[in-house]
Amino acid sequence: MANDWKTRTKLVHSGVRRSQYGEVSEAIFLTQGFVYETAEDAEARFLEAGDDEFIYARYGNPTVRMFEERIATLEGAEDAFATASGMAAVNAALMSVLSAGDHVVSSRALFGSCLFILEDVLGRFGVEVTFVDGRDLDEWEKAIRPDTKAVFLESISNPTLEIIDLKAVCDIAHKVGALVICDNAFATPIYSYALECGVDLVVYSTTKHVDGQGRCLGGVVLGSKELIRKTIEPYLKHSGGAMSPFNAWVMLKSLETLDLRVRAQTATAAAMTQALEGHPKLKRVLYPHGKTHPQVALGKSQMEEGGTVIAIDIDGDKAACFRFINALKIFIISNNFADAKSIVTHPATTTHQRLPDDQKVELGITPGLVRVSCGLEDPDDLIGDILGALDAI
Repeated sequence: MANDWKTRTKLVHSGVRRSQYGEVSEAIFLTQGFVYETAEDAEARFLEAGDDEFIYARYGNPTVRMFEERIATLEGAEDAFATASGMAAVNAALMSVLSAGDHVVSSRALFGSCLFILEDVLGRFGVEVTFVDGRDLDEWEKAIRPDTKAVFLESISNPTLEIIDLKAVCDIAHKVGALVICDNAFATPIYSYALECGVDLVVYSTTKHVDGQGRCLGGVVLGSKELIRKTIEPYLKHSGGAMSPFNAWVMLKSLETLDLRVRAQTATAAAMTQALEGHPKLKRVLYPHGKTHPQVALGKSQMEEGGTVIAIDIDGDKAACFRFINALKIFIISNNFADAKSIVTHPATTTHQRLPDDQKVELGITPGLVRVSCGLEDPDDLIGDILGALDAI
């Protein structure tokens, strides 16, 4: 029945498990273990736990399970496994499906920690990784081989907002039987189109839009029941990357307002983009639905809306960019995004600092690039803050 509900109804009611007390708000089952009536019951549960039976918090927990079921219903996925952080979800999605000698093709424009896992961690375990310009379908065609095991990409890249033709890449990958793993953070669970395009495993940092209020780390991997329960779950329950019950409860309560928050933040981002496009002190304004984004047609064809994040490129050096950032009155300086508070980030010196300068140039991470995450403040105040800070350059 939940699958027939509209989004906001799903976000409030799906996945609820009420105890014998009939509570209105979901309960926090803050326990690491569970009790069995008899030794025979313990043996039976370890052999095969039922849908409402739990063994240990690394394996599953009633509160965590409510969160998994609710976000799976929202995404349209058969199942989900919640993790301790977004990077735990990325790591699990990759490590659980790969072995020494396997080949992976990945888009090159990625969050710094994703690059670390692909370049450093997988390389140490004998996995070959080929990087491509995710915007270029010819590069995907040439890089994906008959023995390619998996494809990894960000549907919209962090921080330069490059857009990948997700359906086309899925079609290319699936011709050789490769799994497609998509970090979908910038698309948001509200505007997600990943599964419709053929993605096999969708990954979110729920620290971002889901929590959306700067409180808890979390992540989730979504996909078919076969992949989640037979591949992802065994890896995570033995390697220890599960979400805590308390964080799962926070995420559950946050899901209730997710649609409202994301749509309000998106409206602000769209209005800000319109106000900034053509500004004389900016080289670029990048927003998936912005008229100056080089892939705006693809962005509009894939996404219902443009999302909550903008990238702007200050016409000047690092010092000029820092003058702009330091002149902001409302925006806070942090390395997170998708928060209720509006945030600016200087990727070249923070999230992507470890990249060599030539790689930053290749990815478009210039000294003037600023990632702008729109929060829930009044749009006019935020636009005024940005314009005022530009005057300080």
